[in-house]
Amino acid sequence: MTEHNMEYNKVIEGFRKHEYPMLKDAVYLDHAGTTLYAKSLMERYMMDMMSNLYGNPHSASTSSQLSTSRIENARLSVLRFFNADPADFDVVFVANATAGIKLVMDAFRGQPNGFLYGYHQDSHTSLVGVREDAVSTRCLDDVAVERWLSGSEHLVTRKQNSEISLFAYPAQSNLDGRRLPLSWLERVRDLSYQTHSTTYTLLDASALVSTSPLDLSDARKAADFTVLSFYKIFGFPDLGALIVRKESAAILQTRKYFGGGTVEVVVCLKEQWHAPKGQSLHETLEDGTLPFHNILALEAAIDVHKSLYGSMERIASHTIFLARKLYEGLKSLRHANFEPVCIIYSRGFSCETSSPVQGPTIAFNVKNGFGAWVTNVEFERLASIRNFHIRTGGLCNPGGVASALELEPWETKKNFSAGLRCGGETDIYAGKITGVIRVSLGAMSTMSDVESFLSFVEEFFTDQTAVTSIDEDTATFEMARMYVESLTIYPIKSCGGFEIPKGTAWEVRPEGLTWDREWCLVHQGTGQALSQKRYPRMALIKPTIDFESGLLRIRYRGSDSSTLADEIHVPLSSDPSFYRTPNSIRSLSSRVCGDAIVVRTYSSHEINDFFTKILGVSCVLARFPAGGSGPSSRHAKAHMQQHQVPNNLVVNEKSSANSFFDPPTPPDYDSENRRRPILLSNESPILAINRSSIDKLNEEIAKSGGKLASPSVFRGNIVLASNEPKDHQKPYDEDHWSTLTIGSETYQMLGSCRRCHMICVDQDTAEKNEEPFVTLAKTRRFESKVFFGSHMCHVPSSLPHKEHQFPVIKVGDKVSIGI
Repeated sequence: MTEHNMEYNKVIEGFRKHEYPMLKDAVYLDHAGTTLYAKSLMERYMMDMMSNLYGNPHSASTSSQLSTSRIENARLSVLRFFNADPADFDVVFVANATAGIKLVMDAFRGQPNGFLYGYHQDSHTSLVGVREDAVSTRCLDDVAVERWLSGSEHLVTRKQNSEISLFAYPAQSNLDGRRLPLSWLERVRDLSYQTHSTTYTLLDASALVSTSPLDLSDARKAADFTVLSFYKIFGFPDLGALIVRKESAAILQTRKYFGGGTVEVVVCLKEQWHAPKGQSLHETLEDGTLPFHNILALEAAIDVHKSLYGSMERIASHTIFLARKLYEGLKSLRHANFEPVCIIYSRGFSCETSSPVQGPTIAFNVKNGFGAWVTNVEFERLASIRNFHIRTGGLCNPGGVASALELEPWETKKNFSAGLRCGGETDIYAGKITGVIRVSLGAMSTMSDVESFLSFVEEFFTDQTAVTSIDEDTATFEMARMYVESLTIYPIKSCGGFEIPKGTAWEVRPEGLTWDREWCLVHQGTGQALSQKRYPRMALIKPTIDFESGLLRIRYRGSDSSTLADEIHVPLSSDPSFYRTPNSIRSLSSRVCGDAIVVRTYSSHEINDFFTKILGVSCVLARFPAGGSGPSSRHAKAHMQQHQVPNNLVVNEKSSANSFFDPPTPPDYDSENRRRPILLSNESPILAINRSSIDKLNEEIAKSGGKLASPSVFRGNIVLASNEPKDHQKPYDEDHWSTLTIGSETYQMLGSCRRCHMICVDQDTAEKNEEPFVTLAKTRRFESKVFFGSHMCHVPSSLPHKEHQFPVIKVGDKVSIGI
C-alpha cells in the first residue's frame, strides 16, 4: 500500500464508525447501486429543515422565495462540482438519471421526421430503451464506433427524411466498471462538422461520477446531454440531474409536452395555445413542483463530502487502488487442482494510464473445482448470511451481460421462454450462467472490506482438497457394448423428424431432448392436436432447427407443393408477438393424448395457411413451451409393463403364457413417484429404439415377404446399436434394462412403448402399409397390446461437474446398460 493510500485508508478507518454507524458489522460492496450517506450529512440536513421554513417554489411567499433562492444556489453548486461554466451549461433537476434520459428522448421523438439512434452495447437498460422511439436504431461495440467515427460507415441506416441523430453511451459500465473513451464526444462533434450532419451526444455518467471526477471545464469536449444520479455520489439525496450544453439546448425546447411551472400562460377554451417560459432552459423542462426538499440537501451533501474526503481525485485514487487489490486477489484464487475459482469479466488494471480504463467495479462468476458454475443465487445467499452486500444478476445491462457471458440473442430469448428471469431462483440454463456477481467500491470502502471479501470467497468457494473425476458407474452396469447410432427430434408433434448431425452435442432437458415435440398442429374446430394416424402427410412436413438464425424452418416434401411457399419459419424463442392475444382463450385450449392443455397458437395467416393447404383441414400451429404449470404442463405416463418382469422371476406353471406378475407396489424408490415433465410426446420424455430389435423384427417381416421397417417409422429419439457380432446381440433385451449411461449422463427406463397403426406410415412417402404392425402383433403382443421401443428419462446428477450443468448426448456416445 502506497503512503498516500495508507494515509487515506487510515483517515477513513478513523471516522467510518462515527459517520457510517449503519455499517456495524456489514461489508457494503454495492456502491455502484448507491453509496452510503454520512451521519453528519443527515444531521446537517435535519438541522436545516428544522431551522428554516421552506415553501413551494411556485408560490410568492417569503418561504417560497427562500426555497427558490436555495435551489438556484444548489444548481450553481452542482455546476462548480463538475467544473462547468454556467455560461456554457445548465442543470435540469430530475428524479434520477433515467428520468433525464427520458426527458431527452421526449424532445427527440417530437422532431418532425423523428431521429436516428445509436447506442453502445455497454449501455444501461435506460439508454437502450430510447431505441423504441427512434425511427432507426443500432447497437454498437467499440469497433463499430471507431469505424463510424473514422467516417467509414454510418452511425445508423437512414430512414425516411430523418436528419437528426443521437449517440449515447456510458462513461463507465455499471456492469464491470469498464471506462469508455470520453474523447468520443469531441470526435462526434468534429465528424458532424465535417459531414454537415447533426448528431447529438448523450452521456450516462452515473457510474463514473460515483468515485471519479467529471471535468466539464472545456464545453467543446463535453457531451451535449449528461445524466447522473446524486445518490451514487453522496448516498443522499435521491435526486438526479440532466446537465445540458447550452449550445445544444434548442432541441430540448421543441418537446411538445409542458407541465406546471414551465409555461407563462395557457389558453384552453375556444383556442389551444400556450407561451412557454423562456428565461432559462431549466424553467421550460422542470415539470411540476420540483422535489425541492431533496434539492435543498445538495449543498450540504457536497460540503460534507468535501470535508470528509477532500477531492474526487483523491477518492478515485483510493478506490482504484482497492479495486486493483480485489481484482488481483480474486484472480489469484485457485482450487486444489489449480483451476481458477473466479472467472472475471472486468478488464483489470495491468495497463494503467493517467486516465484509468477500469473503474472500481469488478464483475465475475465462480466455478467449483470440477469447472461447474456456482449459481448467483447460492453466492448471494451465502454472502447475505455473512453480511456482505453485493449485487448479482443481469444488472440492467443487457448488452454487456450478453457480451461477457457470450449469450446469443436466440439463447436469451430461449431462456426467457423457459421462464428464466433476473432475480429468479434459476440462473444456469443449457450449461451457461445468465448473470454475474458484481462487487463495487466507494469513497468509504477500506482495505479491510477487500480482505474480508477475499477471505469469504476463499473460505466458501475454494475446494481445498484435490478433486478428481467421480465415477458414477457401479457393478450393476455392464461394460459399454452399445453406442448411439442416431439421434432424432420431432419439433412439431407427428410431423417429420430432424436428424441431429453427427458430432453435435444436443442438450437433454427434463422434458426430453431440446426442441422435441414443442410445437403441434391444432384442429381449429375441435382443438384436438393432429396426428399421422389421420393425416399421414404430416410425415412430409420437415422442420429444421437453425440455431444461427434462431429459427424453426419448415418445408413440405410432398409432390404437390407447387402452390405452397418453399419455406415458412417461426422463431425458436417464444416471442409473444407471434401468438394470438391471451384473451382468445378458446383458441388456446387443446387436447393431446387425452390431456386437456393450454397451447399458444400462432396468429400468422401465412403460417397457418401453409399447414391447412397441406393437410386439407383447417388447423393452426401452436406451441407448448417448457416450464409451464397447471394446464400448461404435462407429465409422463409411461410405466413398466407386465411383460418386463425381471429374468429371475419364474412364472407359475398354472398361469397362462401371457400372464405375468404385477409390478411391485408401493414404489420401491422415491424416483418411481417423481412426476417427470414432458411436452407433446405421447407418454415419456425420450423414446429409445434398439437396432438389434429392429433387425430381428425385419427378419420376421422378411419371412412373410412384407416391407421391411425403417427405424424412422418408430419415431424414436435415440437408436442404440451394438458393438458385438450379430450372433451375440440380444434383440428385445431392452425389456429388462433398468438404467442406461450414455456418455456421462444417466437415464432411467420407464417401460415399453405401446404401438398403434401409425408405425405403418412411411416417413419418406407418407404411404401406409400393414407392416411392421402386423408382424409386431404376432411377436410382441402382450395382454392384447403391441409394444416396441423403450420409454426413458434423464436422471439429473447430484455431482458438481460442469458437464452435468449442461447434459448433452451425441451420435457415437458409448452406452452402458444397468440391469
